[in-house]
Amino acid sequence: MSTEMGDIRHYENANILTNKKGEELVIDLGSIDTQSLLMEGEIQTYTNILSAREMDSLTALCDTILPAVDPPENTADESLVRFYKTSASMAGTPEHLGRMISHRLRHHVFLIRFLLFMLSTRLGTFVFGGIHSLSICFPFFLKFSELSLEKRQHILLSLSTSCFILFRMAFVGIKLLVLLAFFTQVDESEENPSWEAIGYCGPDPDFVSKKRNESSQSLGYITPKSYHSSPTTEVQAQAQAQSKYDLYGPLYKGIISVKYPQEILTESLKRCGIHVSVNRKKKNSEKPKITIQCDVVVVGSGSGGGVVAGVLASAGYKVVVIEKGDYYARTNLSLLEGHTLDHMYEGAGMISTRDLGVNILAGSTVGGGSTINWSASIRTPPHVIKEWANVHELEIFDSPLYKEALEVVCEKMEVQSDVSDEGFNNAVLRKGCLELGYPLVDIPRNAPPDHYCGWCCLGCKDGRKKGTCETWLKDVVNSGNGVILTGCEVAKVLYGRQKGRNRDTAKGVMFDITSNDHQSSCVIVEAKATIIACGALNTPALLRRSGLNNKNIGKNLHLHPVVMAWGYFPDSEPLSSLLSDNQGDQVWPQKQKKSYEGGIMTTMSTVVADFNDSGYGAVIQTPSLHPGLFSALMPWTSGSNIKHRMTKFSRTAHIFALSRDVGSGIISTSPFDISYMMDPIDEANLKKGVEKMLRILAAAGAEEIGTHHNSGESINVKKATYHEFEKFVKRESSKEIQGLSTPVASAHQMGSCKMGVDPRTSVVNQMGESWDVEGLYIADSSVFPTALGVNPMVTVQAISYCTAQSVLEYLKRKKK
Repeated sequence: MSTEMGDIRHYENANILTNKKGEELVIDLGSIDTQSLLMEGEIQTYTNILSAREMDSLTALCDTILPAVDPPENTADESLVRFYKTSASMAGTPEHLGRMISHRLRHHVFLIRFLLFMLSTRLGTFVFGGIHSLSICFPFFLKFSELSLEKRQHILLSLSTSCFILFRMAFVGIKLLVLLAFFTQVDESEENPSWEAIGYCGPDPDFVSKKRNESSQSLGYITPKSYHSSPTTEVQAQAQAQSKYDLYGPLYKGIISVKYPQEILTESLKRCGIHVSVNRKKKNSEKPKITIQCDVVVVGSGSGGGVVAGVLASAGYKVVVIEKGDYYARTNLSLLEGHTLDHMYEGAGMISTRDLGVNILAGSTVGGGSTINWSASIRTPPHVIKEWANVHELEIFDSPLYKEALEVVCEKMEVQSDVSDEGFNNAVLRKGCLELGYPLVDIPRNAPPDHYCGWCCLGCKDGRKKGTCETWLKDVVNSGNGVILTGCEVAKVLYGRQKGRNRDTAKGVMFDITSNDHQSSCVIVEAKATIIACGALNTPALLRRSGLNNKNIGKNLHLHPVVMAWGYFPDSEPLSSLLSDNQGDQVWPQKQKKSYEGGIMTTMSTVVADFNDSGYGAVIQTPSLHPGLFSALMPWTSGSNIKHRMTKFSRTAHIFALSRDVGSGIISTSPFDISYMMDPIDEANLKKGVEKMLRILAAAGAEEIGTHHNSGESINVKKATYHEFEKFVKRESSKEIQGLSTPVASAHQMGSCKMGVDPRTSVVNQMGESWDVEGLYIADSSVFPTALGVNPMVTVQAISYCTAQSVLEYLKRKKK
């Protein structure tokens, strides 16, 4: 869309804009952002602001981690030869990474840039590299880029094991960034030079083919004026609406982007039945003020906000949902790992705790985590319900309402446990557990049995995964009572004291917007009830910025820390067989299966869960790892070693241990400022998990197994003796997990605004209402009293369903 717009004329179902060239364009109201639709997921480019000295160091670091090396002997595959002989700088990674650091990295930027500057000097290189930076020739001290590859690699390895935490942080940060950048960057054809060599196909080939066919159809949202000049029959109109639904998903009528020009934004809201007023009078440098009035404002559209919005809109209340992220309809997905991390994950997928001890993944798009999660739909475990009801005295969890909530949300998401064809990682986990007699549980999923898709962590390509976009948010749109504003980051919650009240009352929220035509406005959303549902990372930060002083806000953060183990299953030789359906022996694992394909989670083991005793332990599940995250997790001991590991990517299975953590952390006024301390109990449970995982992988038939510990040790199971194997398992499972020696990850964040019965120890009451502000509710995983121990989506939705009933009662009282 041109940013230079002229007159705007309003028609029944559209606005016609005349640009300065006199060209008329038609824009459907209440539809998704026209620009992003037409761009079809075009990759955003950023400028690189790093200095020449910093880039010199960054280039040397990239070529140290991923240098050009000789391929193994007798390597005939041209793609493999190319991969080994291509350095990171030859692929343009330094420049790509420079742009990431300049614009997408949200924390520890100073540390990275300080490292780059220091390594661009001789003295700084000596500080980090010691004797490895010295030369027998003048000038005797060399800067990092002047050193040989061998010396540069020695320096990086010494940083990884340094006694100084900042040195270890520098290594972990730069290793993660370089590998993530190299294996996710794509050219104009959306290809990566390494993918063929490592056995990765990129985006789902079926989806890419379908997308090409659909993009050739003339169904844009910016069309010639003639689009509306001739009448259409009812049948044609229905067919057109169905085509748009198929192409752009179920929410296209209810999404309104704040990037629209101000007139389009306000008109779109009015046509959706939302009252809007604009104060154009400017005092000094004040921005124009847009005031939106509704019954309920919901901040966040994930598993918490989506449920509340759907329930309230269906009950007839006017609901405005505000989402920081953008809407990516089915056909507008890229299914590219780098692009998706950049656009649909919080902090471009590069959030971590202050000490880089835990790497955190969280959704930041319409639908929140439910849009990019791994489909696991596990009900609140009975022992957790018992603990929350009895120990924490929260009667809501032992009530008929909570039981009803679990039934309602599972039915809404069409949760079921069958699977017609198991993916590679899950097949490995299942076989290993069966061989060892470990307990197995089929994971309920919000996807059908034949949903064989390993790309759901990058968005669901066909809408068969029932996240909030396909369920509760669809109710918001279909009810005609709500809209979803995208690209809005709420600055603060509005509240004030009314006469005769002993506490403040919520009045709505405020945020600033800048449209594509560069108009800046302050937007006030006035509402009778305010629901904050922006997740356990963003909700406490927003409440703190809004001036709430409850000392419990931001505390009690649980992360479900995860550690992984891997096993390599070559496809060049037959492995053990399984009897399948009484039809004879079937070679397993099937040669054609790849590690990144298939249902992401279909089975898990509770062998170290310890649910019957303390209720704390670890479950063993499977991850979704595409090349970028896979490479960032794998240990780095040399450039040739990491390339060798990556050539085995497609046949390397991963399983992980997820701990129900006793330890907790704190969030300040920023979701990127997180401190977390793992409890010794959690580390012990994870170590038990490492031992079981290694045994599972070996029992499943892996040729080689290992962990992600920075030592990079592994063992060839086929060649090792029993005693060698036992010694390896014992050694690896006893290694320290904390201290940046092993990557720890988190995909579940909870508890940072905990629910309780005492305002001195909690943030909200059993109804989900803030102790401090009347009419202010929290509906996301931040209200969990403790860590959950399993995937939280169903529990979040069930609690939010109960909170929605409380909001309904509150709104009824407001009418009286």
